[in-house]
This record gives sequence, C-alpha cells and structure tokens, in this order.
Amino acid sequence: MDLKQTKAAVEAMLFAHAEPVTAERLAGVLGVEEDAVSRLLLSLRDDYEAEDRGLVLLQLEDRWQLATKTAYAPYIKDIMDTRRNTPLSPAALEVLAIIAYNQPVSRSFIEQVRGVDSSSTVQTLVQKGLIEEAGRLDLPGRPVSFRTTDVFLRTFGIASLAELPPLHGDDYAEMEEAAGEAAYSGDEDADGAQAFAHVSDGAALGGPGAFGAACGSAYCSGGCGGGV
Repeated sequence: MDLKQTKAAVEAMLFAHAEPVTAERLAGVLGVEEDAVSRLLLSLRDDYEAEDRGLVLLQLEDRWQLATKTAYAPYIKDIMDTRRNTPLSPAALEVLAIIAYNQPVSRSFIEQVRGVDSSSTVQTLVQKGLIEEAGRLDLPGRPVSFRTTDVFLRTFGIASLAELPPLHGDDYAEMEEAAGEAAYSGDEDADGAQAFAHVSDGAALGGPGAFGAACGSAYCSGGCGGGV
C-alpha cells in the first residue's frame, strides 16, 4: 500500500475497532513501523480538526480513538436514545471525583471521606463503565481498589489524568477533615487517606461541581448519562 492507502487503512481500523487502540497495535496489523503509524495518526487528527467533520480523533494517553464532536451530541442522543440513561447523581459525581484524584482507592477509603456507605454508588459507576477494579491493595484485608477508565477520559474530554483540572478544597472541608481523621485511625486505608488529606491547596478534593461542569463534552458516548 502507498502512504494514502495506509492512512485510509488506519482510519478504517479506528472506526471499526471502536475502543482505544495503540499505534503499536495498528502498526503490527499493517506490518509497518510504529513511528510511521504515529505520524499518520497525527496527520489524520489534523485532517479532522481542519475540516468541518462530525468526527474527531482523540489521543487517550498512548491510545487513539475516533469519537463524535460536541456540536452533534443532541442528534446522537436522539438516534441512540441515550435519554434512557439516568444522569449521575451528586453523590456519584462526588465518588467519581474522589476516585479520579486519588486512584487507586478502596471502597472503604471512599466511605471514610464521604462518611456514608457508598457501595451502591460505586456499583453504579462500574456499570456505567466510568470506573473499574484495579486489583487489590497491599493493605490488611487486601481490599479491592478502583480506578477510572477510558470511558471516564472520553466523558470529560481529557486525554489523560494529567489533564484533570486543579480543584480547590474550600467547598469540601468536611471531606478533607474526614480523610485526615482516617489517616490516623489505623484503618486499612490509612496511607491513602493521609495522602488525600495533605494534598496542597486541596487540589485532590473532588466534588460534584468539578465533574458536573465537565460532562457534556464532545467525547461522552452517553455512558455517564449526563451531558452528552
């Protein structure tokens, strides 16, 4: 294949694959160098950005995925009937923020920060694909930990966790205090709680407002139920 055909093949694979895929994987299928595919991906992304297209090529850390643009979200919602999805509650957004800024964390840690049982909320986020199990922590009892997923990145329109907006802890002083108390309680999640409680300027304190404003970005597939 010539360069134009190879680029078209990359685009076709991205469309058909649906899930994020690495340049290495694409290169392996095509039998070409990874650097060559990386250049084609960047060129393809520029093509989508330069033209008035309904799609955008997202880079999610080291993976790539085709997604729809924000402007066409209402039409996509109608055709996919995503209105049936229940929007995330403030409690779910709060739990999601705690996980996003402190992952991997256990359910016990989340409950220490919030002060209430969060098992059903965690399960809801798992079902929506926004979080997933991340193995077991090396703590007494070997608790299951949770982390965010690629769906989370797409939902909030960011390429990696490094792009999470800095948050201020003024509105979540109680959460910070709860985490601080947990840090010295001898609980299985003491180390994680202490780290949470001592983040400078409250940057790791998540809350509904932070993610509530973000959802509605182009890249939400409707999985979160809010926004797009």
